[in-house]
Amino acid sequence: MTVINLFFGGLKIVSRILWFNLIFLDKNSDYFGQKLRLSLESMGPMFIKFGQLLSTRTDLLSSNVAKELQKLTDQCKPFDAYQSKKIIESELGGSIEEFFEYFDESPFAAASLAQVHKATLKNTSQKVVIKILRPNIKREVEKNVKLLKSFASIFSITFKESDRLKPLEVVRDYEKTIFRELDLKLEASNTNLTRKNFSGSKILYIPEVYWDLSTSKILVLEEIEGIPCTHIDKIDAAGVDKKKLAENGVQIFLDQVFRDNFFHADMHPGNIFVDKNNTENAGYVAVDCAICGSLTNEERYTLARMLQAVIKQKYHTLAKLFINTGWVDKNSNITDLENTLRACCEPILEKPLSEIEFGKLLLYLFDSTREYGLSVQPSLVLLQKTLIHIEGMGRQIYPELDFWSLAEPYLENWIREQFNPTKLKNYIFENKEEILESIKETPGMFYEIVDEIRNINIASNKNNDLMIELDKRIKRLKNISYFLIALMSITIIFLYLN
Repeated sequence: MTVINLFFGGLKIVSRILWFNLIFLDKNSDYFGQKLRLSLESMGPMFIKFGQLLSTRTDLLSSNVAKELQKLTDQCKPFDAYQSKKIIESELGGSIEEFFEYFDESPFAAASLAQVHKATLKNTSQKVVIKILRPNIKREVEKNVKLLKSFASIFSITFKESDRLKPLEVVRDYEKTIFRELDLKLEASNTNLTRKNFSGSKILYIPEVYWDLSTSKILVLEEIEGIPCTHIDKIDAAGVDKKKLAENGVQIFLDQVFRDNFFHADMHPGNIFVDKNNTENAGYVAVDCAICGSLTNEERYTLARMLQAVIKQKYHTLAKLFINTGWVDKNSNITDLENTLRACCEPILEKPLSEIEFGKLLLYLFDSTREYGLSVQPSLVLLQKTLIHIEGMGRQIYPELDFWSLAEPYLENWIREQFNPTKLKNYIFENKEEILESIKETPGMFYEIVDEIRNINIASNKNNDLMIELDKRIKRLKNISYFLIALMSITIIFLYLN
C-alpha cells in the first residue's frame, strides 16, 4: 500500500507541476515563483512548510522567486479537542482534571505540525499554554518527505541547473529541520537554554518550561502577555519607545549569534511580542524555539570579518573570504569576484546608512555570486533568514532603524575580545587536558615515524648516518616538548592565581 501511495503521490506532484507549466518556465522569473507558490499551497501544509524553508535558500533561488515563496502562510484547520485531550491524558498518564484546573477546548492557534490550547495548572492557578503535536503527524511527515525526495530526483533528471540547485540536499535539510520540530522535548530544551542565556535581561523574556508536564508530544509553557510586534497602533498606545524597541531587537540578535552562539532561527512576527510587563525598557517576549541555530567559532569569526569588510567596502578582502571559506568555487577568479561584489554592494552602500537594508543586501550578495558556485552551510542560511526577519520587524516598528551603526561597534568589540588574555585563560582551562595530552603525545609520534624510517633503512643498510642525526633531533624535540609541558603548567597555575 505504501508503494502504491508513493506512486500516486508522485503522479500528483508531477501532474501539478505540469499543470502549472513549471518545467517550461524561466526558473528566475516572477511568473515561475508565483506558479511554484500556488502549486505548493495546493498540495497541503507539509508542502507549504517546505516552501517556507525553500524561501530562505537565496543561495540557490533567485531573489524574486524567494520573495514570492515568502508569501506562503501556515494557516491550518485545527483538529478536534477530543483528540487533544486524549493525547494529553495518554502522555501524562492521567485525566485532564488531575493536572489542569481549566482547559480551553477551543485551540488558541493551529499550525501544520501542532496546535495550542490555553489552560490553568491545578492548585496554582498559573496560566499556561499547551502545544500538542497533531495525531499521526510523524507518519504524514515521513510520507511527504518521501514524496519530496521523489520530486527532487525527478527534478535532478529534468533540469540542467540541478547540480547547482542541489534539490536532494535541500530536501534533506528540510527533513532534518522538520523532524527536529516533531520532538517537543527538543523545543523545550531550546526554550530553556535561551531563557538561561537571557536570565535577568531587560530586553528579552522567554517563558518558563514546565518539565514535569512536557513530553516529546506535548509542551507546557508559561502563558505570556504581549503585543504582536506588527500591531504598531497598540505599541503606540502602550507608550513604548519604538526607536529603543527596534534597536533592542538588533541587540538581541547580535547577542544570540556572537555572545551566546545559540540563536532563535524562526523569529517571524508570529513568534515575537512586545512585553506588556516591560514597556519601559522596550522589551520583547519570544516563543516557539523549535528551530534554533549555532555556528562554529570559525564561522562566527569569518562572518564578523565579512560584515566588517562590507561595512568598510573592502571588496578584495570580502572576495578572499568568500573563496577561503569555500562559499564559492575555490578556483574562482578573485578579481572577477571582487568586481562582482563591488557592483552588487556599491549602489546600495551609496545610500545613507539608515536607508540600507542589510537583509536585502545579503540577498543581493547571494544572488550575484551564484555564478561562482555559491554554497553556504545550512546554519548560515538559518542565520540569514533570522536577520531578515529581525531587520524587517525593526524597520516596521521604526522605519529609520540604522542596523549598521549598531552592528559595526558591536562587531569591532567582539573581534577584539577574541584576542583578550581572559579569553586565552578560559580556553586553556576549558581545554587543558587536551592541550597537555597533545604535547605529551608529540615526541611519541616523532619516535614512531623515525622507527618506521629506521626499519626501512636498516633493511636496505643505507643512510645510517642520516638516521643517527634524525634520532638526535627527535631527542632534542622530546626535551623541548617536556619544557613546553612545564611552561604550560606554570601558565595555568599563574592564570588561576590571578
